[in-house]
Amino acid sequence: MNPRLTRQELLRRSAAGGALLAFPSLLAACGGGGGGGGDTGELNDVLNFSNWPYYIDTPSSLKAAGVKAPTTLAQFTTKTGIKVNYYEDVNSNSEYFATVQGRLRNGDGIGRDIIVSTDNDRYLSEYLNNDWALKLDKDLIPNISNLVPTQASPPFDPNREFTLPWFSGMDGIAWNEEVTDPVTSVTQLLTDPKLKGRVGVWNSMGDTLGLIMLENGDDPAKVTDETFDRAIAVVQKAQDAGQIRRFYGNDYAQPLAKGDLAASMAWSGDIFLLADPKVKWGIAKAGGILFTDNMLIPTGGSVPTASTYMNFVYVPKTAAQLALVAGYISSVAGVKDEAAKLNADAADNTLVFPTDEMLGQLHQNDPTMFSNPEYEKKWLGVQGK
Repeated sequence: MNPRLTRQELLRRSAAGGALLAFPSLLAACGGGGGGGGDTGELNDVLNFSNWPYYIDTPSSLKAAGVKAPTTLAQFTTKTGIKVNYYEDVNSNSEYFATVQGRLRNGDGIGRDIIVSTDNDRYLSEYLNNDWALKLDKDLIPNISNLVPTQASPPFDPNREFTLPWFSGMDGIAWNEEVTDPVTSVTQLLTDPKLKGRVGVWNSMGDTLGLIMLENGDDPAKVTDETFDRAIAVVQKAQDAGQIRRFYGNDYAQPLAKGDLAASMAWSGDIFLLADPKVKWGIAKAGGILFTDNMLIPTGGSVPTASTYMNFVYVPKTAAQLALVAGYISSVAGVKDEAAKLNADAADNTLVFPTDEMLGQLHQNDPTMFSNPEYEKKWLGVQGK
């Protein structure tokens, strides 16, 4: 399967059952155009869905995953009669937001019934705080009962009135074992002279600084000016020393496989999809960060049509098929057992179904970090923007 190319530059898919299945140990601690008619209260015959690239099953990806079944989009159309126009046009949260915010601010639709946005930066909160997201019709989503309890009350949407998780992922470190020894800590990544000039760091503030805060002994779930500045200083020092090759979206994957990068901060699902045996991934010794991509219905979208689709993907068997292909962590209870029925070997992959030990090493970011303009300014500044 082709690797994603970028969370920031197209060709990537971009802030749980057997995994978030096992999240008690983790999170206890821690109108569319093209046929869509907008929020008319009626079920439309077309669903317009914007998502990240490589984040859904296709015939070729199902074959690669050893799953013999029609795609979930085909199954949905057969079951409901609703055609899905599926757009892989969320290249990064910031870029997508920039393309739609003007129309949303004017109260206009954006030609979509569902979009996907990450909780690990400020843009998801922008949709919610500006009333640019419509309430789900939970009467049409009885399968919301399959949402794992640990995802039921996130700080940005405490009652899950506006959002449902698509997938979650883990922030960690990947390295090419043909060009370097294992890289197991952020300190090693950012200071080891043997890695100088061949290190990838994300351009995503929450992902990058969350890992650094953990390394500093600070809590990314409770960010202060002092802990933020400490983390920024670490990045600045590594940047000034020439340790960092570039700030990446997820276009680090191919340079990592080629050996142009020796090591990089890396999302678990990207390494799963890269499927390169010489590229290894692990949670840093000080811990990792959990992020979740969330479905929401933007202004102008069809609430009944979108809610009907959300109900469909919260069937454990459907969620399992999606998880085995996307390589990320499902928030649907029972998904690991269903995945084992589809492909017993694939269901053992800890990048998709992390162990309790792995989950216990994960943390979440303080959402207030993303709404602080001074933090945003400093983060852009350290990247030279």
